[in-house]
Amino acid sequence: MEIDALDLARSALMISLQIATPILVSGLLIGLVVSIAQAVTQIQEQTLSFVPKIAVMILVTIMLLGWISTQMVEFAQRMFVG
Repeated sequence: MEIDALDLARSALMISLQIATPILVSGLLIGLVVSIAQAVTQIQEQTLSFVPKIAVMILVTIMLLGWISTQMVEFAQRMFVG
């Protein structure tokens, strides 16, 4: 069974979305919490919104590194082995 190039591209995009979603959602949630805290306290420091988001996104990436690598290896095996 031959795999079409379009199917491979679609699979690659889906895997990319699956890998990126938890990281981006964590950044979104932390950004929302920080924005609410800034609105309540009326502190409008620009770095206050970026540093927690970056830190949490790095932490989530480290925590999910095993799952991410498994997903990528499985995709590579499907792509090269068939």
